[in-house]
Amino acid sequence: MDPRPDDRSDHRTEIRDFLASRRAKITPEQAGLPTSNRRRVPGLRREEVAVLAGVSTEWYTRLEKGHISGVSEDVLAAVAQALQLDEDERTYLFDLARAARPARRTPSRRRDVEVPPRIRWLLDSIAMSAAFVRNGRLDVIATNPLARALHAPMFDSPTTDKRGRANFARYHFLDPGSQDFFVDWDSGAAATVALLRAEAGREPHDRALRELIGELSTVSPDFRTMWAAHDVRIRHDGVKRLQHPEVGLLELTYQSLHLPVSPRAVHDLSLYTAEPGSTSEERLKILASLAATQPQVREPADQPRQAAPSSLAPRSGTSGNRPHTS
Repeated sequence: MDPRPDDRSDHRTEIRDFLASRRAKITPEQAGLPTSNRRRVPGLRREEVAVLAGVSTEWYTRLEKGHISGVSEDVLAAVAQALQLDEDERTYLFDLARAARPARRTPSRRRDVEVPPRIRWLLDSIAMSAAFVRNGRLDVIATNPLARALHAPMFDSPTTDKRGRANFARYHFLDPGSQDFFVDWDSGAAATVALLRAEAGREPHDRALRELIGELSTVSPDFRTMWAAHDVRIRHDGVKRLQHPEVGLLELTYQSLHLPVSPRAVHDLSLYTAEPGSTSEERLKILASLAATQPQVREPADQPRQAAPSSLAPRSGTSGNRPHTS
């Protein structure tokens, strides 16, 4: 069945804005093209992208207007190369093209499958790393005790629903306390938005995802600004600094791995750990000891999310008392 007219319009807008934003980021010098002082656009012109991709200007203009259905993978690859897309951005472009082909569209992931017992056993067996499973909408659907203790401010936040399920995006943008917990709030928030953008490319018809993005766009100016940047992130790893209320500053490395729980849903296993011998490792050990004395909480199976209290204030555009980091 063809997508509804408003769905098609939204999809074309997404393609247009994504391609235009990537084109604006590339200078003629970066593309190996001659330059002049009379340029009226910050990046490449459409005709320049067309030359680099080996297609006509008319064809590329039509593509940038959102007419991506039926475009071959070879041509998309040429456009991706011309726009110097990284691997995540290239995957996202191909996801947009796949979603524009109604005959090949797979059913939307309206609900997540429950995490099987073997995965919960795996989480519980990990003692010195905070380990949790999240879905593509950034809901935390299973944790080990240390992960729950590590992210206690998020789980205790009013943005966590009545069933105790936390969501990284809602906590980041709807709870002002997140700017104190996440030391590098800005970079973490940008990564959060980029992960949601990638999921929207994979599943543009996921109603729950659309509702989440709509909620955040309505309430949070920060989210609207970052969403408009059209940045994409699929792989999630790096260093994260947390100001934990129990043990103080923690500097942890984190890595997310795809977890093949079900072909109908995306799940990632995320692990946070500290450098051996560091102060953060000592503090993480203290937190692990504290977590071991607390009753274990089991996350429920996925159900429709309850809205957070309307009194929650979104993070403002200023950083308040949060320490500035580059």
